[in-house]
Amino acid sequence: MAPTAAYGSWPSPIDAALAAAHDGRPEFLGVVGDEVWWTAPRPAEGGRRALMRRRPDGTEEPVLPAPWNVRSRVIEYGGQPWAGTVRADGSALVVFCHHPDQRLYVYEPDAADGAGPRPLTPVSTVGDGLRWADPVLRPERGEVWCVLEEFTGPAPTDVRRVIAAVPLDGSAAEDRSRVRELSDGRHRFVTGPRLSPDGRQAAWIAWDHPRMPWDGTEALLADITEDGRLGTPRTVAGGPEESVPQIGWTPDGRLLHLSDRTGWWNLYRGAEDGEPVALCPRAEEFGGPLWQIGLSWFRPLDNGLIAVVHGKGTTALGILDPETGELVDAAGPWTAWAATLAVHGTRVVGVAAGPRSAYEVVELDTRTGRTRVIGSPHHDPVDPAYYPEPQIRTFTGPDGREIHAYVHPPHNPDRAGPGGQLPPYVIRAHGGPTGNAPLVLDLEIAYFTSRGIGVAEVNYGGSTGYGREYRERLREQWGVVDVEDCAAVARALADEGTADPARLAVRGGSAGGWTAAASLVHSDLYACGTIIYPVLDPAAWADGETHDFEAQYLRSLIGPIDEVPARYHERSPLEHVDRVSVPFLLLQGLDDVICPPAQAERFLAKVAGRGIPHAYLAFEGEGHGFRRAETMTRALEAELSLYAQIFGLDRFDVPVLELRT
Repeated sequence: MAPTAAYGSWPSPIDAALAAAHDGRPEFLGVVGDEVWWTAPRPAEGGRRALMRRRPDGTEEPVLPAPWNVRSRVIEYGGQPWAGTVRADGSALVVFCHHPDQRLYVYEPDAADGAGPRPLTPVSTVGDGLRWADPVLRPERGEVWCVLEEFTGPAPTDVRRVIAAVPLDGSAAEDRSRVRELSDGRHRFVTGPRLSPDGRQAAWIAWDHPRMPWDGTEALLADITEDGRLGTPRTVAGGPEESVPQIGWTPDGRLLHLSDRTGWWNLYRGAEDGEPVALCPRAEEFGGPLWQIGLSWFRPLDNGLIAVVHGKGTTALGILDPETGELVDAAGPWTAWAATLAVHGTRVVGVAAGPRSAYEVVELDTRTGRTRVIGSPHHDPVDPAYYPEPQIRTFTGPDGREIHAYVHPPHNPDRAGPGGQLPPYVIRAHGGPTGNAPLVLDLEIAYFTSRGIGVAEVNYGGSTGYGREYRERLREQWGVVDVEDCAAVARALADEGTADPARLAVRGGSAGGWTAAASLVHSDLYACGTIIYPVLDPAAWADGETHDFEAQYLRSLIGPIDEVPARYHERSPLEHVDRVSVPFLLLQGLDDVICPPAQAERFLAKVAGRGIPHAYLAFEGEGHGFRRAETMTRALEAELSLYAQIFGLDRFDVPVLELRT
């Protein structure tokens, strides 16, 4: 029987450096010849993204050496940053976006001369320059077609986006005029083209302010002319109140798309002269929010079947027969499949994780139904007995509404809590807010639960994975519904005797940082909070103090600022600093252009001298979302030190966070 010790004081083999080293996940899968390629995080290498390959013999190796960093900044959140092919002589060719300068490069990884990558695009000194994403190689034309994001002035909204063709011979590296623009620029946002199997048509997705892509998008289709241009596009799916997050082609040339026209993202086969046909109509999501350009939730196979990611809350990889609607799920322990799929013959490759495993590259053989891990395999860095044992919970919120959450009670095989004592709990609000918390192994959560601190991840109203009605609960209610739902979960845990009502904390990053800050402003429920690269001043955020992609997001989340300015003032944490009465930790990246440090600095200026203990840690070289191992280590240790001080925990394994007043 494990010895008894106070909650929060338990020793744990999961330290902050270990959690940081395992942060991030594989992304942007593709098949090049007989190999599977993807990008992988490298926290210990300055947070770069490495491009990896799995050889047919099972060997896993980098395509590019350090310091090449394969990541796009289009719409700031990026998108598909590479495309590869095998040429007639059997050699591989890859085009990729290098994060530091955002140029496209071409590289022959198997070239005998060992030559490095060559730039394909120029550098622009206007605004944030030229950026590229979602490339499609067209070696028969000597081009790569992709999204071009071009800044035309110094403001973050001085930007245009088009589909463009870049020559593979490098002639555009110094001459912008060599880039051919293919779309007409009438839409603010576009994805890369999806070419029909016969090469005669291209389909893509577009939308405009003030809509976000989960509000409404259009699927466009155009003929490709003999001289390699796009004809006049026509809308084949979507609209102002219908979200189409992915479009693609079957091998026999039929157009598929995802749509939430019924309230759920389902898969449809289009018909230009009739209503689209739902291939598997269900009250489940077969898609998700398009936060990055080029995400994929479905991939057709050569045999007519379609690989799909689907579910309600948790997700599975399924194989769909579009003629019968029959859907068979892959077996395995995974509860979350990322929006990246690739197919190779009868095999499907995806990225998946579960409560006992981090994200890894998984292959399904559709002939046998067998699954296996083929890349970035999860290895337990510690005994898995120290991992949390999550519970899938549904709570009741105001007006009887359902609130979905994952509850991770304290868990450690070497310690037990004393009788008569309840553990402290951290309520975690995810970012987005149009997003969700997946049910996966997260060593940051294990860092706390293995020390005797519970964690509850709240998929508050507005979260994805539960249909359009659920995610639209947040329409004009940001700062209300999210705050209420997090509080309802916290109160329920306290009322049922799961959590200590005197030792509750709230934390979140980005939109979750807003929810954490708003919770401290509008509630006296929490003893402290951790606020990470947050929105704190919505009026300034709506008036140009963020990037173009989300420049008008608050019109749906709060309302048009010119019509409801009082609502912005009332919801603003910055305007109500006087209501904050408990300690907090504020973490910020100094290179963040989405939630800029200026907001954090104005918030701190108003806190100064009010007698509220607080700490501010700002990190050079970090943007929106920490990527460097040393940053994540420091941030996690600081968060634990805050809770130790406020909850009265005996902890000597982290530096003491200095709290100022």
